[in-house]
Amino acid sequence: MARKDTVEALKKRKIGSKAAETLAEAGFTLSSIKKASVEKLSKYISEDDAIRVLKKLGVEAKKPEKKKKSKAKKKSKAKKIEPQPDIKIPKKVPPQTKLEVELTKVVDDLGGSLPRAVISQLAHRIDKIKLSKKAKKEILTRIQEKYDSHLVDPNESAGIVSAQSIGEPGTQMTMRTFHYAGVAEINVTLGLPRLIEIVDARRSPSTPMMEIHLKASVRNELDNARKVASEIEATNLEDVSGIETDMVSMQVRIRPDFDKLSSDGLTIKELEKAVKKMRGTGIVEYEKDAKTGKETLVVKTGESSYKKLQRLRENLAALRIKGIKGITRAIIRKQTHEYVIYTEGSNFKEVLDMELVDPTRTTTNHIQEIYEVLGVEAARNSIIKEASSTLGEQGLTVDLRHIMLVSDIMTNDGDVKAIGRHGISGRKSSVLARAAFEITSTHLMRAAIIGEEDYLDGVAENIIVGQPVTLGTGAVTLVYRPIAPSKKGA
Repeated sequence: MARKDTVEALKKRKIGSKAAETLAEAGFTLSSIKKASVEKLSKYISEDDAIRVLKKLGVEAKKPEKKKKSKAKKKSKAKKIEPQPDIKIPKKVPPQTKLEVELTKVVDDLGGSLPRAVISQLAHRIDKIKLSKKAKKEILTRIQEKYDSHLVDPNESAGIVSAQSIGEPGTQMTMRTFHYAGVAEINVTLGLPRLIEIVDARRSPSTPMMEIHLKASVRNELDNARKVASEIEATNLEDVSGIETDMVSMQVRIRPDFDKLSSDGLTIKELEKAVKKMRGTGIVEYEKDAKTGKETLVVKTGESSYKKLQRLRENLAALRIKGIKGITRAIIRKQTHEYVIYTEGSNFKEVLDMELVDPTRTTTNHIQEIYEVLGVEAARNSIIKEASSTLGEQGLTVDLRHIMLVSDIMTNDGDVKAIGRHGISGRKSSVLARAAFEITSTHLMRAAIIGEEDYLDGVAENIIVGQPVTLGTGAVTLVYRPIAPSKKGA
């Protein structure tokens, strides 16, 4: 939709349709074209066309001066170029099997049309079943009927239908927080608040969590699951030791709990090393406890400030000794044939780097982390999965294609955008459509200042001005051309 708007906007400014379509296809918008240089635009269109486009958009543009390079420089530059790794790109689609060719012919005889993926899937399923030509014809007839019934009609308002299909069940969703299925100890935001988090593309969810699966060789071993959970779960200094403040001597005394240290696989030396690394720490020394005879760590500030002493005590209590940043708790659960680790908090990148973790099945409910680590396609799939599972847990059935449309709109520009005034709705080309959503006066004032035009192409803007909407029958324009009466009829 954004590309179509860009093309229309460029055409209205008397820019050729070919140049407009090329720039829109390359991902440019009206504002990004204005900011672009002639060199950048000339990668997609000719240099003269680039200058012409910028001038028509009110930007001063000149032909870039070509720098003369000496042969010696060219040679030296050629040496610096590193060889790129060979990327194997398939030159052509694999040929159809004998059965696929046969099924394609039957579809053609029926006068229909099916995607190759559907035919390939059907061929795979009936490969070892003996079927007559009549039976194959009957199967393909029914598939064609089903396929045709699922196609979107021309000029159908797919976006509005999707919004309604998700919005209406959303009004019936609970607004409370439930326990995550199977893990009673971990609270996870579900229901309407979770759905709002997803469509708002929040930087961080209110209750981030991970579901960590182990590799096939160790997934049935509880010891390995405990080892991974221990490495993942963050251990603070106050979890494995008692921390006391000595106001008289102006020092903080750390009394390690050696039982907890051994269960977490830690030593007093590691505690000392972590304390010394912390900023603002004074002198760290060993002392023997007079009562127990065990070693304690003493941190001396060297300053007579009670405020700084108290801050030092608080910082030492929160000091992370072991584990992954952001993960506060890890719980092991036995599922059918394997042990799975659930965590409070999320750090997708570091967990995937662990040796025993299966990166292909480990997931997180933190969509932005998935986008940063695995890319926009993975983020799109995550939005679909999270939204459909959130609705499904409430017993609400929404067609997956509606959710897929929403996720496509959120990710079609290469990043994850919110559906709101800071995202999709705020980037609409129509002034009235933007004003109808939120901050009406701001949008109208800004449009008036810069002299923005509204071509009334969408739904909201046509409803506002009282015109028929260009959807369904409203998108059809009939032209009556009278035919002159023939001489015979005269």
